[in-house]
Amino acid sequence: MQVHDLSGGDDVLARIERVAHAALRRYDVSPDAGVTLLNVSENATFLVDDSGSRTVLRVHRLGYHSPEAIASELDWLAALRADAGIRTPTVVPARDGSRVVTVDDPGAQPRRCVMFEYLPGTEPAEDRLVESFEPLGAITARMHRHARGWARPAVFTRFHWDTDAAFGPEPRWGRWQDGVGVDREVHEVLSRLEKELCDRLGRFGRGPERYGLIHADLRLANLLVDAADGTSVIDFDDCGLGWYLYDLGAAVSFIEHYPQVPEMIDSWVRGYRSVLDLPTADEDEIWTFIMLRRLLLVAWIGSHSAADVAVELGAGYTRGSCELAERYLSGSL
Repeated sequence: MQVHDLSGGDDVLARIERVAHAALRRYDVSPDAGVTLLNVSENATFLVDDSGSRTVLRVHRLGYHSPEAIASELDWLAALRADAGIRTPTVVPARDGSRVVTVDDPGAQPRRCVMFEYLPGTEPAEDRLVESFEPLGAITARMHRHARGWARPAVFTRFHWDTDAAFGPEPRWGRWQDGVGVDREVHEVLSRLEKELCDRLGRFGRGPERYGLIHADLRLANLLVDAADGTSVIDFDDCGLGWYLYDLGAAVSFIEHYPQVPEMIDSWVRGYRSVLDLPTADEDEIWTFIMLRRLLLVAWIGSHSAADVAVELGAGYTRGSCELAERYLSGSL
């Protein structure tokens, strides 16, 4: 797992902002355009306001995706929009037509940047979680249906979200054992959880009806609902190959303990089944994927200590993971 290079504090962010300004010189954007940091997670994203014309610039972290993987993400975005009617952000090309531009970053390797159209809308309200999960389930099924039938380009490459990515020798988000607040007691509980997850996922298998191209971060924060334009899906940076039900596990990221989650799951399943079949045997494993994502997030919080959500959740999220793990292992979830 590579150390997150965007978590080095204000000096790093100031440097990344200079990279963003340098990237804008490659686009048809005024030198006076405003640049505002929106978010830092795996990448840094900036809102670009050019006399009221808005776009979003993504500055990639180092070592997370190859140029081919970034191009593959953009290919799927375009195909979903063209073939499945999923509203995704279009890529704004540079003056030379490039979808991805490379910009020097003094003190580090060159960085790759992508500009997207700015899509209107807001994420679904947290006080309407149960209602929001039914359309989310339907959108997810439409994406999965497209993924199953899409002829990927020959050079398509994205990483996997499987047990090796979670628990292998080089886990993508680091080791959960290095998470915040993992003491001896926590280690014992989460070790049992990891073993159970690996056993159940091994039995579940990776057949094409269960495993394919997924968004992998389809949280409500990555949906934009607009009265005029409908629902848009954003932030495909983590898209890759994984179990389709992992998209539901990701949908409840950081809120797995909410008491309304069982109702949210039922709502999601109704929406999903309005588009695609979901066998009962698959439905029975939903909590396996929720707990897989939860354990990945324990690792993510440990390896992204500067992220606002990591600071906010910290060791409390780890302790809550143990409580959920015990319920899952006892069969009460």
